Amino acid sequence: MRVSVIIPLFNKAPFVERALASVAAQTFTDFEVIVINDGSTDEGPKIVKMFADARVQIVEQDNLGPGAARNRGIAEAHGEFVAFLDADDEWLPEYLSESVRLLDENKQVATATSGYFQFPSGTSSEGDWRERRLSDGVIRVESETDPMYVVSLLAYMSPCTTVARADIVRKWGGFYAVDHCPYAEDAHLWLKMLMNESVIINLKPLARIHFEASSATQTRRAIRPIEPFLIHPEEIEANCPPYLHNLLARVLTIRALKTASMLGYWGKCREARDLVKRFPLAGSWRLPYYTSSLVCRTALGSAIGKFHRTISVG
Repeated sequence: MRVSVIIPLFNKAPFVERALASVAAQTFTDFEVIVINDGSTDEGPKIVKMFADARVQIVEQDNLGPGAARNRGIAEAHGEFVAFLDADDEWLPEYLSESVRLLDENKQVATATSGYFQFPSGTSSEGDWRERRLSDGVIRVESETDPMYVVSLLAYMSPCTTVARADIVRKWGGFYAVDHCPYAEDAHLWLKMLMNESVIINLKPLARIHFEASSATQTRRAIRPIEPFLIHPEEIEANCPPYLHNLLARVLTIRALKTASMLGYWGKCREARDLVKRFPLAGSWRLPYYTSSLVCRTALGSAIGKFHRTISVG
């Protein structure tokens, strides 16, 4: 078995058949599909059971969150590679074949991440990521790597567009799964892997990400939780090679400043200040998002956010 496709399912009945159909339509056929029903209360599990493909199986568990669901799939997986697809997204037919080819041709890399089309607009993500200085090829983070480049890599590595070597995912502990974590549970894993492994970037769009089916927090229409790697960075720090400690500190500080800006925008000024205090990096004023976070840590930031939300709704 080459690939285990893992699909976490929680109340996605309107979309899950589309996701399964996109897997069944893959030009690469040596795979199994493991759907983890994470305590759904709608008709989604019934739709999965009725799907006419013997490669599809469903595993039941209580609602534990997306990280725990993916980890359950990893535990059940028989494949050399694991591929993750959310139940409201879909792959283009060549997604698995291209991902496996890249991993087979580059034995030293842990993951292969491809581009995507953004829906409902239907636009390609490729231009946006090239503007953020990403390009096709094998990436290995070094001590001199620009921390903003690492931040961009981390943002690019969506589960739905990443195929990984199963043994390496297990080596780094899988996805963050504490307290039903609903946001950035994947980034906790990807950041550990970026600090320790080579990855490959393929900007060609090979998936359709349906933002119209995503939650309000995922599409920035509501305040989102703080990323687990900012709440509990100690595991990532402990697994980071010493020569990358300074780089990791700058990456974490940049992300803390960005999240503090978001918190202040939604009126959480105290939480924004507390978050920045957790990452007291010398010279942080030179980093991206410092100025925006400085404003958003005050009542002014809260007022600006409220005004912006009001005119956006209007």
